[in-house]
Amino acid sequence: MIRHAYSVAAVAALFSILMLALVERPAAQTNVDSSALEIDAEEGIEWRQDEKVYIARGNVRAASGDLEVFAEEMSAYYKDSADGDAEIFLIDVVGNVRIESPSGTVFGQHGQYLVEESRFELRGSNLKLVNAENGSTVTAKDSLEYLEKKNQAIASGDARINQDDKQVEADRLVAFFEPGSGDKLDVVRVEAAGNVRIKTPNEFVVGDEGVYYVKEERATLSGDVKITRGENQLNGQYAEVNLTNGVSKLLAAPPGSGTKTRVQGLILPKSKSTE
Repeated sequence: MIRHAYSVAAVAALFSILMLALVERPAAQTNVDSSALEIDAEEGIEWRQDEKVYIARGNVRAASGDLEVFAEEMSAYYKDSADGDAEIFLIDVVGNVRIESPSGTVFGQHGQYLVEESRFELRGSNLKLVNAENGSTVTAKDSLEYLEKKNQAIASGDARINQDDKQVEADRLVAFFEPGSGDKLDVVRVEAAGNVRIKTPNEFVVGDEGVYYVKEERATLSGDVKITRGENQLNGQYAEVNLTNGVSKLLAAPPGSGTKTRVQGLILPKSKSTE
């Protein structure tokens, strides 16, 4: 095993963004020390000066503080800056990518961090984020992204959020962060687009678009909304779903829209047993 240490602030930025992807990074500061980035690689670390890239291969482990990144290969591409120092602009991780922190774990096959854009993207099969605090998971088929400058996380392709016995699904889920208690970033809402589905123990709700308000455990759906409970079904254009008590409200249109349509329902009485 070969060990190498870099004191490059741009590399440490990778770990900041990955911490954000786990929803628990402090808003004002991180526990990442840019002077103490440790990289272990079984097959060695190669410096290609002509191509301006560092490449670590073979069960690579990169660690800083209590954050660790694992992959089969990790590459850091750099360019010469105006003051003559090396400036890393792209970090690439490939093969069984796993990102671990006290907040949880992220899994994927191929990850990239674009330093100037402050954007991290993870692709490949079995994309998953597991939150250690509440046990919730986020999965997607196409990609998991984090845009640091916008404080947004995006799950694309049959994206799902599972927590306890509740599930939110859509073609695309976008989570928005705001400063919370203890200088942390909290997810305040999740916007869902395309084939939105909310499942609870008692109901199944579908719509074209939706918004999930995390702290209140409340969701709104719009566009061809259907609420199904057992054999009963309600159809409309707007719904409010309380995921805490299971109470759903179906409206003909969003409040204040001025649209006048009718809510339709199919209510089947319970069958009585015959003696």
